[in-house]
Amino acid sequence: MYEYMTSGTCSSAIHFDIRDGKMYDISFQGGCNGNLKAIAKLVEGMETGTLIEKLKGVQCGMKATSCADQLAQAVEAYNRLQQQEVQ
Repeated sequence: MYEYMTSGTCSSAIHFDIRDGKMYDISFQGGCNGNLKAIAKLVEGMETGTLIEKLKGVQCGMKATSCADQLAQAVEAYNRLQQQEVQ
């Protein structure tokens, strides 16, 4: 289970697993409970590249980010970490 500490959102952390390039077991700590449960269900089993393409840059109100954007950033951070471990 990977944990990503968010920035600029009501949610403070995101937890998820990536297996075979797909998203699983997504959960958010804090934030808008119903909306974040819906996002987690919608992206369950989704390819990581598709998730990044769809969610990166989504804003919440006047904020520069959102929980969806933070999830995309979390997946990018996970991918960078995996690449570093391979090298």
